[in-house]
Amino acid sequence: MKALIISKKGIRKGTLSIAHTLKELNIDNEINDNPTPEDFSKADIAIAIGGDGDVLKVVHSLKSESIPLLGVSESDGESFLTVGISNFKEAIKKIVKSEFWVEEAVRLKITVDGIELPPALNEVALFPSKSATLMEYLLKVNGEYMWRDYGDGLILSTPTGATAYAMSAGGPMVHPLADVILIVPVNSLDVTRRPLIVSDSADIEVEDLGSRYECEAIVDGILRVKVKKHLSISKMSLPAKLIRLQGSSSTQQKLTQKVKLAEELQKMPPSAKLVLQTLKYEGPLSQKNISEKAMLPDRTTRLAISLLLEKKLLKRLQSLRDARHKTYQIA
Repeated sequence: MKALIISKKGIRKGTLSIAHTLKELNIDNEINDNPTPEDFSKADIAIAIGGDGDVLKVVHSLKSESIPLLGVSESDGESFLTVGISNFKEAIKKIVKSEFWVEEAVRLKITVDGIELPPALNEVALFPSKSATLMEYLLKVNGEYMWRDYGDGLILSTPTGATAYAMSAGGPMVHPLADVILIVPVNSLDVTRRPLIVSDSADIEVEDLGSRYECEAIVDGILRVKVKKHLSISKMSLPAKLIRLQGSSSTQQKLTQKVKLAEELQKMPPSAKLVLQTLKYEGPLSQKNISEKAMLPDRTTRLAISLLLEKKLLKRLQSLRDARHKTYQIA
C-alpha cells in the first residue's frame, strides 16, 4: 500500500508525525503539498491533513482521478470529514486490516458562464456579492421551467452537504447515500416556496439572474466566482471516495448532532455563527486568524469565542505550529 499525504503549509510537525506512523506500519508514503493527477494515480489512498476545508480542497483537485481519501484533523478533534490526529494510528491500523468502507459521495459538476469550476462535495451556493440584497433568477430542471424566484439566494446541495449549509437555510435531512440533489431557496419572497429534491441524474440550470450587485457562485464555502448570466449543475461522473472506519458514528448520530447544533445556533448572534462557519472550513485557528478570515473586529471575535466556549461548541487546542499559541476548533 502507498499513501499520498497532502498537507497545507504550516503544520509540518503533524505531517511528519503521520508519516512516521505510516513508516512504523511499513506503509510506503509520500508528502506532497500540491499533488498532480499523476501523483494521485500512483497512490492507493490519499490522506488530507487539516480541517474540513482542506479535505474539500483535495476533493476539488480530484477531477478525473478518484482514490480513497482519509481526512485527518490537525488536532484531537474530529468532524464529518476527518478523524483526530491522536486517533490516526488506530485508524490506519483498521485500514490495513480492511476494517473500513468507502463512501462514494456524489460531487457536483459546476459550469458558470461556460467555464467549468472544481467539483463540489457539499454544495454550490448562489448569492449577490453584497449580503441582504435580493436576487432574481429562473430555475430549470432537465430543460423544464420550475419557477422564477426573488430571494436572498439559492443553494444546490449533494446529500453529503444536506446537513451543512443547506440545512441551516431550511433544507431537509437527506440520507448520505440517497441519489438526489437538493435545491434550497434562501429567504424567498414567495412564502409558499419550499426546497425541491430532484434526481441526481438531472441537469439543473439557473439563468436570467438579476440583482443590484454582481452574483457569485460559492463552491463548498471556499471558492467564489462571479456569475453573469448562467449557472448549470449536474452529477460528476466520478464520485469522491471517502474512507469511513468501522465503528465510527452512525448516520443517525451525526444527524442528531447536527440538529442539536442547529438549535444552539438559532440562539447565537451572527458573529458567533460566522466564527463557527470559518472554523468549519479552515480548521483550527488562533483568535487573530479567526478575526482576519472572518473580517471581524478583535473584540467581536473574542466575545463570540467566549460565548461558543460557554456553550461547549468550541474547544481550545494546543497549536501544532507553536505550543505557546492557543487555537480553537469546533467541539
